[in-house]
Amino acid sequence: MLALLALHLALAFLAPAAGARLGRNVFLLVALAPAVSAVWAGAQAAAVLDGRPPVQTTAWVPGLGLSLDLRMDALSLLMVILVSGIGTLVFLYCARYFPADQAGVGRFAGVLTAFAGAMLGLVLADDLILLYVFWELTSVTSWLLIGFDDEDAESRRAAQQALLVTALGGLTMLVGFVLIAQQAGTASLSAILAEPPTGGTVAVALLLVLVGAFTKSAQVPFHPWLPSAMAAPTPVSAYLHAAAMVKAGIYLVARLAPAFAVIGLWRPVVITVGLATMLVGGWRALRQDDLKRLLAFGTVSQLGFLMVLLGAGTREAALAGAALLLAHGLFKATLFLTVGVIDHSTGSRNLRELSGVGRRMPVLAVAATLAALSMAGVPPLLGFISKEAAYEAFLHGSGPDLVVFAVLFLGSVLTAAYSARFLWGAFVAKPGVAPTEVHTPSPGLLAPVVVLGAAGLLLGLAPQGADPLVQAYADSYGMPPEVEHLALWHGLTAALGWSALTLLLGAALFARREPVLSMQRRAGRVLGLVDAGRSYASTLTLLDRLALRVTVLVQTGSLPVYLGTVLVTVVVLPGSALLLATQITGDLRAWDRPLQAVVAVVITVAAVATARAHRRFTAVLTIGAVGYGIAVLFVLQGGPDLALTQFLIETLTLVLFMFVLRRLPANFTRQSMRTGQGVRLAISLAVGTFVTAAVLVSGQARTAPPASQAYLDQSLPDGGGRNVVNVVLVDFRGFDTLGEITVLVVAAMGIASLVLAGRSRRSPRAEGETSLTAATGQALDEPGTPAPERVG
Repeated sequence: MLALLALHLALAFLAPAAGARLGRNVFLLVALAPAVSAVWAGAQAAAVLDGRPPVQTTAWVPGLGLSLDLRMDALSLLMVILVSGIGTLVFLYCARYFPADQAGVGRFAGVLTAFAGAMLGLVLADDLILLYVFWELTSVTSWLLIGFDDEDAESRRAAQQALLVTALGGLTMLVGFVLIAQQAGTASLSAILAEPPTGGTVAVALLLVLVGAFTKSAQVPFHPWLPSAMAAPTPVSAYLHAAAMVKAGIYLVARLAPAFAVIGLWRPVVITVGLATMLVGGWRALRQDDLKRLLAFGTVSQLGFLMVLLGAGTREAALAGAALLLAHGLFKATLFLTVGVIDHSTGSRNLRELSGVGRRMPVLAVAATLAALSMAGVPPLLGFISKEAAYEAFLHGSGPDLVVFAVLFLGSVLTAAYSARFLWGAFVAKPGVAPTEVHTPSPGLLAPVVVLGAAGLLLGLAPQGADPLVQAYADSYGMPPEVEHLALWHGLTAALGWSALTLLLGAALFARREPVLSMQRRAGRVLGLVDAGRSYASTLTLLDRLALRVTVLVQTGSLPVYLGTVLVTVVVLPGSALLLATQITGDLRAWDRPLQAVVAVVITVAAVATARAHRRFTAVLTIGAVGYGIAVLFVLQGGPDLALTQFLIETLTLVLFMFVLRRLPANFTRQSMRTGQGVRLAISLAVGTFVTAAVLVSGQARTAPPASQAYLDQSLPDGGGRNVVNVVLVDFRGFDTLGEITVLVVAAMGIASLVLAGRSRRSPRAEGETSLTAATGQALDEPGTPAPERVG
């Protein structure tokens, strides 16, 4: 499994260079990664269904108990089929979707492959921290994919919205993960599910985890990012928003529900949010004229449906949910790819402009019709089987179950109506609309659509092909089955009658589409007041204004104020925890030899002299004495290597100070020395006390052997040097040193730019040239604006 992730990573890095030579055919190369993953998953299916899931553990950070734990059980296998199986077809579709001269196609292929690998790692992860890492990787890569057309403002806004919403949910989820791991005593997902922790902390943690799942799977009120993401290329919509990314939250809920559905508010929260999402998405889909946005809101609705089924916590609902999870991936990917073909061949996605497309592209029309009928729940397709099973799961329950069934029924009516709207808008000839000119699509563009559409039909006619897999997941609930297996025909049942009524009412709703649209417009004037999309925009505006006010309040231009704020924060937050939760114990020695006390007194006197110095030159010399004194302490403590490094640093610092002093006044201003002396003294004493206590506590709170001894032992044989400090800097932690050097170089370039910019501003400005302005409209270089380097 780790090798599959490595294959995705390698091809993702190779794709940009390969794209320069292969053009759009680079997708045929990178398709190897999901294809190999799908084949491997198929080869492991027998073992998974037999209760022998493949497991792989690789040490990551043993000292912290972190490892790369991968495991593929029935639910993971189902998700791998969706992620890698459908992913392979999407990659092949891309090879003919993009123009031959498409710019940046290699970069796009690389990011898409990286996303596929991140999604594969997410569904295989058997560790909460590892799952979170892959979770965030999907957020970052999806941001890059949605914003692929970085010159388009709409794409950039959509990418930003998706990243902000999903990243916020991910951070919230991480807090929940940490709490669950603490309560369980392990981060192993399989161990936690085998013996789930309980209690109030776990209940709160689960709510935090659900926030992450809701944001990822576009649940109300976090759903607006998904329709906005339709600005992405169509293959991204087909993959991320039908088969992969939006299923991550659904997968997480399905993974945790067998163990945690009975704890706290899980069931009412999940079901309420899922039902609301199903209704909102279906209602909004009915009024869309853009085919992609219609499917986007339809996806929101179906994700709500899945959330209810897979989060309800019963075996029958889980069985229906697993079947719908597979069916949704097939029919929604088919429909998104269909929209891509239509847009590619006609240049339009507006259903009011399209007319007679079905006659010109009959193969595409048949495949899309199969998918749309599956989405609506028409037999003999897989979507019908899953929807009938969903009805069966709630139809015979108590009062709350009947309420859930009623809302699911209403949502399914909306689904049938917008499915009909899609077919009518995409393929039917419309009175008064000229037939749409169509460029015949290539077979390579049609083949993935046909395969996905046919798969929904085949699995509907032969559900035994999917039944063992969904049954294996449903068995994780440990409940006796009431529904023995998926089947196309269970007899004349109540669920069958309700399914038929769903289709009839959906057809009637579509037939009355114009009055329904008028009603929606009137209702929109009221519902718009609580529109989630507007709420998101208003929140960003509010945050921007709040940030401006806070900036004006905090950015005073005074370096002492900035430094004081940082130091006070350090003392108050970790200092409070140190004071309340820690006791200093053990034998404390004042010194090992009297000479150390003498040097300490010299350092103290030099520090006090620095604080009271009136001349800058004197302050530089005394602060240098502090540094040299510390170096002497290192020598007395038996660390000549460290002392030598300290001497070099202090010498270089003094030299740099001398260069700077040439451009500064000789004396400090009296006002700056008198202002806030009491506050400065209090902060200094508090920081000194805190640092001293922190050093003492950290020395007594080791939970693992110190790394210093290993450095001492390995410095000469592995690093080839006796100066341990130098070997650590350039060998053992060479990349850290390289990173620090890079930061210093970048900072130096920034400072040089500011200096040069300052010189250019002092030169006469050309007529009509303006300078940068702050949010208040005041020029940064206007008189009266405090410079950031002002002191006092």
